[in-house]
Amino acid sequence: MIEAQELTKVFRDRKRGEIRAVDKVSFRCQPGEIYGLLGANGAGKTTTLRMLATILQPTDGTARVAGFDINREPEKVRANVGFLSTATALYGRLTAKETVEYFGRLNGLNGGALKKRIQELFALLEIGEFADRRCDKLSTGMKQKVSIARTLVHDPPVMVFDEPTVGLDVMTARTIVGFIRDCRTRGKTVIFSTHVMSEAEKLCDTIGIIHDGRILTEGALAELRSRHGLQDLEDIFVKTVEAQA
Repeated sequence: MIEAQELTKVFRDRKRGEIRAVDKVSFRCQPGEIYGLLGANGAGKTTTLRMLATILQPTDGTARVAGFDINREPEKVRANVGFLSTATALYGRLTAKETVEYFGRLNGLNGGALKKRIQELFALLEIGEFADRRCDKLSTGMKQKVSIARTLVHDPPVMVFDEPTVGLDVMTARTIVGFIRDCRTRGKTVIFSTHVMSEAEKLCDTIGIIHDGRILTEGALAELRSRHGLQDLEDIFVKTVEAQA
């Protein structure tokens, strides 16, 4: 489970002063559910997810991920989280296989268990034909498949997806969306950030609309439609954000 409790992140800039990127964000996501953070660029989505994955430390507030506190037990959180983003770079000089092996070892897998896991993932994601090709020679879609394998190699119970389809072609994006659905089917706890309305509608059990670092409203799509008196998610989003302007 993921349970965020008033997560806050403040950055300080010499010219702009204090920047409150995330402001007291709270929500819950259970196993077998997808919680969607829906917001425009700069709304605070990525900063929130990076705090949950212990990449950033909160200025205030906390969260429990898979039963572990992100401030007191970051290593245990990381052992239970898979983090996927199109912005996550691969090591260009390593092959696809070497990359996944490396991350498998980082997560405590070795020997036969690691080899078997890589074989399973490469078959699932159809990576075999470019397994020994260097990552800097791979297409965007190939790289994303390698990123998925790297994310899944230790079979984490919690999956964090930070706008994973940005910049991808239609077919690769569909593959990623199908993969996220599969995570839910297998009982994983999934949090997913996007600014694409259709993705939120297709994937999310609960949607939280985030703007200026705050969650303005949340609920299942049917709840949001009933609450705001609108059917189109884009209209609901615009109405919610404009009400806070």
